[in-house]
Amino acid sequence: MYRFRRTYHGPVRGVILDWAGTTVDHGSRAPVQAFRGVFASEAVPVTEAEAREPMGMGKWHHIQAMTQQPRIRAAWTLQHGSAPGDGDIDRMFESFLPRQIELASAGSPVLRGVAETVKALRARDIKIGSTTGYPRVVLEPVLKQAARAGYAPDCAVTASDVSPGRPAPWMLLEAARRLDVWPMSSLVKVDDATVGIEAGLNAGCWTVGVTRTGNLVGCSEEEVAAMMPTERAQRVRAAERAMYRVGAHYTIEDLTELPAVIDQIERRLQQGQQP
Repeated sequence: MYRFRRTYHGPVRGVILDWAGTTVDHGSRAPVQAFRGVFASEAVPVTEAEAREPMGMGKWHHIQAMTQQPRIRAAWTLQHGSAPGDGDIDRMFESFLPRQIELASAGSPVLRGVAETVKALRARDIKIGSTTGYPRVVLEPVLKQAARAGYAPDCAVTASDVSPGRPAPWMLLEAARRLDVWPMSSLVKVDDATVGIEAGLNAGCWTVGVTRTGNLVGCSEEEVAAMMPTERAQRVRAAERAMYRVGAHYTIEDLTELPAVIDQIERRLQQGQQP
């Protein structure tokens, strides 16, 4: 009779990567532009910081979370005569989708080193999954573009595939099922949004927060390169602190640093440590 193993002291068997800000779209800029455009069309302009605050959630819930921010809620009520409700969010989400598809398709190039890093991980018999706050209809063109650039994960789970989305663990559990990788302590979740780290912790994974290329720094590759070194370091350190506050086990500036972190995780697993 086959017996399930109750404990696991082996190597990392799977890595589950986020998309915007982690593997594509330096600074996770495409969704920010789409959210700001939607709210502007409702005559309620929002700042980049307000648009980024709920980043990583499913996009309907992201819009809902934005409408619950006190300043936005007050501005909406002043403009429209009542507080935003689910019907308003439904309408904005419908407006958001074509904007996001266009922006994500045009503005989501694979980040430097991602294809090479994924190839190196696969050489270690590590499976590659992915999760995203994008619905399937938005991710499909991004998947095709990434594949042409040499990055194609073994599975891609979206916010429209399972419910509820992050910080619930369901997307990660579904990715693990599709990869046929278990227990969850043999998986590493890599994400540039704090809510993605929270989902990883809720699923029982090791978690790695991405800083320089991600949402918390929120800049294009060119903008980061143009920064003074002290400013760049300060912004990266601030992103690290935010990741560690929600419980991330490790942080990296970009995905090329991940193999070295996996080495550390595997040593801890071999010592019997768990996430």
